[in-house]
Amino acid sequence: MPETQYFAYGRQDEMLVCSCNFITDTDIVDVINSLLDEDCWQLIVPAKVYHAMQKRGRCCGCFPNVVDIIVRTTEQYHAGRHSTDDEIFDFMTRLKQFHEENRRADLERRQKSHRAA
Repeated sequence: MPETQYFAYGRQDEMLVCSCNFITDTDIVDVINSLLDEDCWQLIVPAKVYHAMQKRGRCCGCFPNVVDIIVRTTEQYHAGRHSTDDEIFDFMTRLKQFHEENRRADLERRQKSHRAA
């Protein structure tokens, strides 16, 4: 699957993902690829990406977009390598399960904090 390109006024533009830290999608993709080069089966989360860039999430409103970039970049990384379908499927299943478990825990924390008693 080809990567989406952004063009304006005859030049390629980068998409600003994090306005708090002025981080573009290209910056994030580069960090993810370097992390995958170190260990191609590690679990990459937004905090790990920001730590590698020596930044921190401030408002964290960009994290859902960063997760999408992580998933897309990881899929592209493994599609371009000699990975078996079983390895890719297992990794993506674990990533989705991890994401869903954390989402449930986050919802539970929110519900408890809004209780009157």
